[in-house]
Amino acid sequence: MTRTSRRLALVVAGGVAVFAAVSIYGDIGELGARLGGYAWWTFAAAIALALLNYAIRFARWSLYLRRRRIAVPPRTSLYVFLSGFALSITPGKVGELIKSYLLRATARVPVATSAPIVVAERVTDLAALLLLGLAGVALHGVGGATVLAGAAAIAAGLAVLAWPRLAGAVIALVTRPRRLAGLRPRLEEAHAGLVDLVRPAPLAWGAGLGVVAWLAECAGFALVLSGFPGTEVPLGLAVLIYAVTTVAGALSFLPGGLLVTEAGMTLLLVESARGVDQATAAAATILIRLATLWLAVLLGLGALALLRRHAPEAAGALEAGPAGPTGRAEA
Repeated sequence: MTRTSRRLALVVAGGVAVFAAVSIYGDIGELGARLGGYAWWTFAAAIALALLNYAIRFARWSLYLRRRRIAVPPRTSLYVFLSGFALSITPGKVGELIKSYLLRATARVPVATSAPIVVAERVTDLAALLLLGLAGVALHGVGGATVLAGAAAIAAGLAVLAWPRLAGAVIALVTRPRRLAGLRPRLEEAHAGLVDLVRPAPLAWGAGLGVVAWLAECAGFALVLSGFPGTEVPLGLAVLIYAVTTVAGALSFLPGGLLVTEAGMTLLLVESARGVDQATAAAATILIRLATLWLAVLLGLGALALLRRHAPEAAGALEAGPAGPTGRAEA
């Protein structure tokens, strides 16, 4: 079993444990009763909306590639983009940097050239979720602390990017150890590329596409909730809960936001949604995470298998990714 496979197996085991904990909270017997009367077409609709989310984000990925003047065959680009989902269940989604290593292996694109795209994706996704969260907070008045924490993180990151001297100091600090000193030129190149992607215009359209993409998943969450008889949760509240708990999971730096997202989603539903009991909240949380996070992981694993067949040289990138065989960050 490869290093990547072992890590995925551990995270999947963690996901199973989290689902078990949520099931116990909701009472397994009551959970079964709720699912027995569930309208399963709403779950299928949530999956379709999650796929729409991925399609919009792939369009944004393609626009970023074009802006960085990176030419990749469309099929290879799609496989690489989806492959990142397989490693999205890593702290802070840092595993998605595997896309840069796959581009290097399949299209000879330097990691420092494409890595800013992966970072820009995360920045605009977080910004989009914060915008959705702010709209929800304005309507329902809960979750403000998480939204403010996320906004502070975005503001701090953009401040570092906008202040070249500060960015240079951060890079110098990170590469001070002798074994990391060789990364400094590549990090400086990556920083320059990232600055280009978070200028006002690309930041605006990147975040705008992110809002549309994540609103689709929020709508899927609302649909999942509507599938339980007698449950009516306003779309605005569903958007707020989904956005806030997803941001909280991202800020926790736990793999895939596991436990933080599930616990936050279940508790907020019980506390804020009228008529939603523990069993319904637990069942809805499990279903939406299956239709979003774990669907993405499944698609990512499938894309990796297809990419290996399409471009066998990609196989080595899995071991030479963000934490390669030596355990060091590689560029």
